[in-house]
Amino acid sequence: MQRRVFVTGGTGFVGRAVVRALLSGGHHIRILARNPCALRKINPFASGSIELWHGDILKPSTIEGAMNQIDAVVHLVGIISEVGNVTFENLHSRATKTMTKIARDAGIRRFIHMSALGTRPGAVSHYHQTKWAAEEVVRTSGLDYTIFRPSLVYGPEDHFVNLFAQIIRHSPFVPLLGRPTALFQPVPVDCVARAFERALAAQTSTGQVYDLCGPERLTLEAMMKQIIATMGRRRILVRIPQRLARLQARLLEWLYPVLFNKASPLSRDQLVMLQEDNIGNGEAAEAAFGFRASSFQEGIKSYLAP
Repeated sequence: MQRRVFVTGGTGFVGRAVVRALLSGGHHIRILARNPCALRKINPFASGSIELWHGDILKPSTIEGAMNQIDAVVHLVGIISEVGNVTFENLHSRATKTMTKIARDAGIRRFIHMSALGTRPGAVSHYHQTKWAAEEVVRTSGLDYTIFRPSLVYGPEDHFVNLFAQIIRHSPFVPLLGRPTALFQPVPVDCVARAFERALAAQTSTGQVYDLCGPERLTLEAMMKQIIATMGRRRILVRIPQRLARLQARLLEWLYPVLFNKASPLSRDQLVMLQEDNIGNGEAAEAAFGFRASSFQEGIKSYLAP
């Protein structure tokens, strides 16, 4: 069944993949974007199935009327680092309150929400605390919701594997941060996108929370070794002490907003998250939406192999 879907965060890395999956499913999409040129990031040849609503999620007045004649909302907005008024509270908690209210006011029932694996009450990191607060907003909204919690999402345009690939290309040393034994379950972005698209028609997913995980539990070191091997390089892995990493993160948090007017690629809050396992159970999502994620090494071959 084709639906008219309102998407927030549709021009980001995961958002672009979700929009492509929705287009493949035959849905009509209206994307919220601050940049009027945002459609170019998605697919310049699919403009007939996409509308752009020029607005700012932090300015609710700019979204008035945005959900007229819409059947469902896919809420993907999120950040991993803060800069200016683009904070975890604003983009996670406050933005979710805005979107659920506007959806209710427009008479929309279906709401599919992007959270994160590791989100829980009493979380240590500020990121996970605000993600949990956003989940609570969704759960108490009265809407027919589905919540997805992906682990580390990777793909051709990601900001994790590609960041380390750049380091590997230009440096003989690769830094390792966080707790050495911390585990991750990296999941391909196309699997995440497929779950969001299929959830639109899956009535049994209403009121459910799903982990989206890859099949392997890997340490950061194991992932780095697989990236290096896939690229056909030889590199030396260097463990960075936590205290030194925090000093570096503090410096970058100050430097990037001042020099580049954007968030730092490394923050102290990210270092907190790297001390924890980021693992879950993806069986329920695999059963509900009919996918099986590839191994990490197979997944990165498509865009890193020489």
